[in-house]
Amino acid sequence: MAEHRNPSVPAQGSASLRSDARRNRALVLQAARSAFEEAGLGVPLGEIARRAGVGTGTVYRHFPSKTALFRATVADRVRLFTDTARELAHADDAGAVFYRYLSAVIRLIVRNKGLCDALEGLGSRFDASPGVETDFREALSGLLRRAQQAGAVRKDVTIDDLMALLMGCLSMEQRRGPGVAPGRMTALACDSLRPGRNVTKLPPNPSVSRNETRCAVCDGPVPSARTGRPARYCGAPCRQKAHRERARARTAPGGPGAADDAAGASEVVLEAEV
Repeated sequence: MAEHRNPSVPAQGSASLRSDARRNRALVLQAARSAFEEAGLGVPLGEIARRAGVGTGTVYRHFPSKTALFRATVADRVRLFTDTARELAHADDAGAVFYRYLSAVIRLIVRNKGLCDALEGLGSRFDASPGVETDFREALSGLLRRAQQAGAVRKDVTIDDLMALLMGCLSMEQRRGPGVAPGRMTALACDSLRPGRNVTKLPPNPSVSRNETRCAVCDGPVPSARTGRPARYCGAPCRQKAHRERARARTAPGGPGAADDAAGASEVVLEAEV
């Protein structure tokens, strides 16, 4: 006679099985990170399983393909860059922080073959995970805006310019000759971001729309409002930032009144003290 088990009573050892599964997944991710860092996407899946001390079947139970495992490891690294940028969003000396952060990201990516492979794949629509690249761009945009407001980065540089320059630095650092010190190409490229009297005026980027509204805080595009008053900000973060700046101006000694503050909010945000 078949034995019937009460479904409300958990099977003996089920908790330990879940714990083992979590441990194996962590081992696979750790082994994959080091393997991809050394050899890029070309590393065999069997080598990752060997480093993790598990069978190939265990790897497939957690990740349906090597590409899925690769994306998971890349996403972890990019999230780390994003979290660091967010932590630095209100650090003192915005200009120095921006350049140190940019140089550190380039240095760490150049050392990581997997990240280099992933970033080279961005041209073919590679995305480590939904939203990962977008989050990184937004966090980097915050550092860029603060550095521009501090007078450390020229005002005509956009986040698209910065992402392109980052990719260019990676390429130059990877292809530098044996007589060129690591970081030298990055330092030269970063100098192109600095303001000065003799910098070359950049050709204007093509406009997405002739009637496009620009954000009063970050100068990014503002979605068209279907009804009501036209929007002034690209999203909630910029709207909240403008509100904080207006509140700070009202409470500051000798600050402008409410009427003057409403009229000059964008100038307060964009023209930071140097």
